[in-house]
Amino acid sequence: MSLCDPIADMLTRIRNGAAARLENVPMPVSVLKVELARLLKQEGYIKGYVTEGTGPHKQLRVALRYGPDGKSVITGIKRISKPGLRRYAGSADIPRVLGGMGTVLLTTSKGLMTGREARQQKVGGEVLAYVW
Repeated sequence: MSLCDPIADMLTRIRNGAAARLENVPMPVSVLKVELARLLKQEGYIKGYVTEGTGPHKQLRVALRYGPDGKSVITGIKRISKPGLRRYAGSADIPRVLGGMGTVLLTTSKGLMTGREARQQKVGGEVLAYVW
């Protein structure tokens, strides 16, 4: 199965899994998706992630996180830069999500990082997604 935008597919699977209150969500694995999962875990939006299988059928399994009331920790997740329209931001122009309550995910020359890390390191890049 060929996907035009694997990042949007990953974010949609996470959004739909959280809406359906699934324990974990499987998806095809890639280096970029593993790094996105690492950032989501670092920021506390997911419990964890693991890669399973061998060869071309490897899977990335993302364990979703819920609060004590059973609501998903991820309230919203939105893809910003798309294959048809790339969005870039300089270090001084990195957007803030919900006044700093959410997280911006960026791909920079120094790798994938959050907006907070990019501001500290004074690097800009492509704005991949907002998570809140």
